[in-house]
Amino acid sequence: MAARSLNKVQLIGNLTRDPELRYTNSGAAVATFGMATNKSWKDDKGELKELAEFHNIVAWSKMAEICQQLLAKGMKVYIEGSLNTRNWEADDGSKRYKTEVRVNDMILLDNKGKQGVGFTEQPTDDKKEEVKKDSEPVKDTPSKDEDPLEEDLPF
Repeated sequence: MAARSLNKVQLIGNLTRDPELRYTNSGAAVATFGMATNKSWKDDKGELKELAEFHNIVAWSKMAEICQQLLAKGMKVYIEGSLNTRNWEADDGSKRYKTEVRVNDMILLDNKGKQGVGFTEQPTDDKKEEVKKDSEPVKDTPSKDEDPLEEDLPF
C-alpha cells in the first residue's frame, strides 16, 4: 500500500505583477502572476533581518478569469493551492524546470479590488438576484481531458 502524501501550499503576500490571462489551444483560461512573501527575524547581534521569497502563481479556468479581473500588482491576497513543477527543453538543448503554485482558492485581503471598488460580505438588494444566478461553485482545475500538455501551454 502506498504511503499517503500531501501537496498543499498556503501563502499570504503581495502580488509582484498583474495577472496575465492567456488561453490554451483548447480554450482553457490560464492566469499567471507573481507573489512575494516576507519574513523577518533578529540575528545573533540583535539586528533585524528581512527576507523576501518570490513565488510563481498559476490559476486555471474560472479562477484564472476571476484573478485577472480582481487582482493587481501590490495587492495583499491569500492563495491556497498545490506545488507543481513542469520541465521543458530550452532552445540550447538544456533541461529547464519551473515550480509554480497552482491556485485552488484565493481570498482578497485588501478592502478593494483592481477597479478600486469596495467589497462587502452581503450583496445589495439589486445585486442579490445576480449573485444567485452566478453562485455555482468555481472549479479552477481542468478536467482530466482539459489538463494541458507542455506544448499546449501559452508561455
